[in-house]
Amino acid sequence: MSQAEINRLRVLEVSPRQLFVGGKFMSAEDGGTMDVISPIDGKVFTKIATATVADADEAVKAARASFESGLWSKAAPAERKRVMHRIADLIEKHALELAVLGVRDNGTEISMALKAEPGSAAGTFRYYAETIDKVYGEIAPTAQNILGLIHREPVGVVGVIVPWNFPMMIGAWKIAPALASGNSVIVKPPEAASLSLLRLAEICAEAGLPDGVLNVITGKGSIVGEALGLHMDVDVLAFTGSGMVGRKLLEYSARSNLKRCYLELGGKSPNIVFADAPDLNSAAKISAYGIFRNSGQVCVAGSRLLVEDKIHDEFVAKVASIVAKIKVGDPLDLTTEAGAVNSLDQLQKDLDFVQRAQTEGGNIETGGKRILENTGGYYMAPTVISNVTPKMDLAQNEVFGPVLGVMKFSDEQDALRIANSTVFGLASAVWTSNLSKAHRMVRGIKAGVVHVNTYGGADNTVPLGGVKQSGNGHDKSLHALDKYSDLKTAWIQL
Repeated sequence: MSQAEINRLRVLEVSPRQLFVGGKFMSAEDGGTMDVISPIDGKVFTKIATATVADADEAVKAARASFESGLWSKAAPAERKRVMHRIADLIEKHALELAVLGVRDNGTEISMALKAEPGSAAGTFRYYAETIDKVYGEIAPTAQNILGLIHREPVGVVGVIVPWNFPMMIGAWKIAPALASGNSVIVKPPEAASLSLLRLAEICAEAGLPDGVLNVITGKGSIVGEALGLHMDVDVLAFTGSGMVGRKLLEYSARSNLKRCYLELGGKSPNIVFADAPDLNSAAKISAYGIFRNSGQVCVAGSRLLVEDKIHDEFVAKVASIVAKIKVGDPLDLTTEAGAVNSLDQLQKDLDFVQRAQTEGGNIETGGKRILENTGGYYMAPTVISNVTPKMDLAQNEVFGPVLGVMKFSDEQDALRIANSTVFGLASAVWTSNLSKAHRMVRGIKAGVVHVNTYGGADNTVPLGGVKQSGNGHDKSLHALDKYSDLKTAWIQL
């Protein structure tokens, strides 16, 4: 990857994108489109189709027809495995193109986007390709005159709705295991970052995925997402996004066919630093980048920093010093460490959180303002706010932006009380040299992921999922297959 190649790709014209249904691109039924605005400079650089309810229905019909045909759902495991490896090969072949296209769409810094988007997606497709001929059914421990068989079968039609922060990565976490299990899929990308998933649909077709097995329909969540949620022929919905939308999807399920809904609804993840952390300098640096990469637009971001009172002032000063030096700017510059906020609306929400935190007594240690406004883009200085208390708005609600709230604690029980004081339970971290303390904290923190002496980096070998109002079900690992498979018992009298 070179800066010259990135610069070449950044100026390429992006033609208006259509819906991908039944193996071909098509306009929305009513011809509707919406502008794609780059957060890099605030300018429109292409358009995408805005699907109607009728378009969503056509996508479901295409998915159902492909599933019932058996071209994919009943294909030999070796054939499905070959196609999925080919998808991974093509993602890797076009990785820089995909990464630049995604950055122009959502503003993630290119150094992170290349690894987190096409890099991660290719790895995810490979991981689940290898599960196809390695996940077995079961034989039950029955009496000698009975044979009990437990079969795994695909659920049918899977609806996937993903957010704008990492659409390819999160999309692959859902699409790949759904395809590996033999299902047909309809993807509803985010309005603010649809381009890379539309390109992925082309790649899948080129790799030999049969028509209708993967469909991508763009547009407004209030129309397309609702249509998928209410559709009587969608068997499973897999969603990553806000709690407000997750609640609506559960409502739509209840009003329709009781489709299963798996929801990853974000978090307010505590990053807990004890005085006996093995290396405070390393902890400070990793903690800073654990919240400010991608301008804080990461569901597992360590957005609450809990520091033991003995080292509070020293550690906060270390973190603030590191954060003040983070280079924010053009996401397509290889030296940029934090890119753009995804949209003007999101930027304003982030700034509003800072204002409310100040009103409630928080102290800005660094940042707190919009920057680089002359570019036309949406940039915010990474912000550290101290003197935050557990009941403050900043401590309770997900910002999804470059804002870190710092709180003080006295001992293990105090740290657990603060860590568990929100409705969320997605990720967390603990920094300590005491192995027993680390295990107690892992047990005590109510979260789906607990990092110890690090933040982030978990791969496909382990599941990602939340507890409490951070959702249900798991992405990644073999456990993700459970969402897209049904168990069927055969009870045979011998």
